[in-house]
Amino acid sequence: MNTLLKIEEAAQLALAFVLFLFTGDTWWYFFAWLMAPDISILGYLLGRKWGAWIYNFAHHKAVGIVLFVLGLYFNYDFLLATGLIIVGHSAMDRLFGYGLKYSDSFGHTHLDWIGKHKPQS
Repeated sequence: MNTLLKIEEAAQLALAFVLFLFTGDTWWYFFAWLMAPDISILGYLLGRKWGAWIYNFAHHKAVGIVLFVLGLYFNYDFLLATGLIIVGHSAMDRLFGYGLKYSDSFGHTHLDWIGKHKPQS
């Protein structure tokens, strides 16, 4: 099952890139901006609860899809590109085992503990 889910995430990353090609932006912009959602890690400067919320918002595929759809509706390439980058980045994260964060620890994700090492209490 794990392999099947990784194939699905890889396909979503590939789809985000292919759709990005239709935005009118240069193809390599997708890869240049692919890590931009990780800037949201700075939200952890406000504490674990706010950090997890901000990080999860910037990594939620539904946010990317909404931005993409708004970009289609308003014919605004920046929104299209931003939405696709969020979806692509989130798929890439999940492909490599990084998920949405719980507020108890940055390493506690909806997929499991990062690196499978649960901290000792």
